[in-house]
Amino acid sequence: MTQATARAHTNIALIKYWGKQDEQLKLPQNNSLSLTLDHFYTDTTVIFDSSIATDDFQLDGQKLAPQNAIKIQQLIDHVRQLSGQTAHAQVISTNHVPTSAGLASSASGFAALAAAASKAAGLDLTQRDLSRLARRGSGSASRSIFGGFAEWQKGDSDETSYAVPIQETVDWEIAMLTVVVTAKEKKISSSVGMKRSVLTSPYYSAWVANATQDLTQIKQAIASQNFEQVGQISERNAMRMHALTLSSDPSFTYFNADSLKVMQAVNQLRDAGIPCYYTMDAGPNVKIICRPTDAPKITAVLSADFAPDQLILAQPGPGISYLD
Repeated sequence: MTQATARAHTNIALIKYWGKQDEQLKLPQNNSLSLTLDHFYTDTTVIFDSSIATDDFQLDGQKLAPQNAIKIQQLIDHVRQLSGQTAHAQVISTNHVPTSAGLASSASGFAALAAAASKAAGLDLTQRDLSRLARRGSGSASRSIFGGFAEWQKGDSDETSYAVPIQETVDWEIAMLTVVVTAKEKKISSSVGMKRSVLTSPYYSAWVANATQDLTQIKQAIASQNFEQVGQISERNAMRMHALTLSSDPSFTYFNADSLKVMQAVNQLRDAGIPCYYTMDAGPNVKIICRPTDAPKITAVLSADFAPDQLILAQPGPGISYLD
C-alpha cells in the first residue's frame, strides 16, 4: 500500500480559457492567465492498495457514483499507465470551496488529485509534467500547480500544453474579494457552455484574437505591477467571455440578479474613486480585484446586500504542496 496527500489552491483566470481545440486532451483555443488564491483549496489523499477490489472515490465525505467520477477514473487510470501501478485506488478529497459554482473547485480538485496520485504511484514528475497531468482532469487545473500568476500555454499536443509560472511571489498590492452570491451547482457546466459557444457564437474567432491581445497586455501590466491596468484588462476580458454565452444558440448566461447587483456596486465604487474591478467565470459568483487596503470599504458597501460569510477576501496563494 502506498499513499500521498496533496493540497492545491484554486486559481481565478484573469485572461479566460473558454473553448477547446481538442476535447479529449483538453487543449484550449487560447492561452490563459490566472491568479492562484490562498483562501480556497482542495486536500486529496490517494491510496493505492492491492487489497481492495475496486477503485473508490469520496468527495467531502460522500462516496461518488461511477457516473459522477468519470474524469477522476480517467486520471487515475492514466497515472497507472504512466507508473505501472496495478493496485486499485482509494481517493479521498475535501473541497474547501463550493463545488461547481464557478469558484474553480475543479482546478484545485484535479491539481491536488494529479499531485497526490502521481506521488502515491511512485512517479517523480516535474512541475511541467504535473501541470500536463492535471490538465487531463480539468484544463484550469494546469495553472493551480503554481502559485501567484501563471499562464497556461495552449500548445497543440499533450506534450506542449501546460502552465508556466509568470510571477509566483506576488509582493505588490493585489487581492480578490469573492462575493459568493450562491453556492449552488450551476445548471450549465463549463464544458457544455464552452462547446456551445465554440460551435454557435458568431463572435468566437474575435474572442480568440482579442484574448491573445489581452494576454500580452496583462503580462506587461503584471511585470510593471500596474494594478489599474491588470484590473481593467481582467474585467474587459471577462465580459467578452460572457458575451460569448449570450451570443450562443441557444443563448445562456451565468449571471443572476445578485451578480448584476455586485457589478453595479463595483462601477459605483470606481466612480467614487475606489479602484476595483470585477471578473466572473462560469458561475454567478463575482470576484472583485482590489487592493487589500480598499477591501474594507468595498465590503462595507456590499454588506448592505450580502452576509459576512458571502464576502471572502483572498490574497495571492501558493502552488502545490504535499501534506505527507
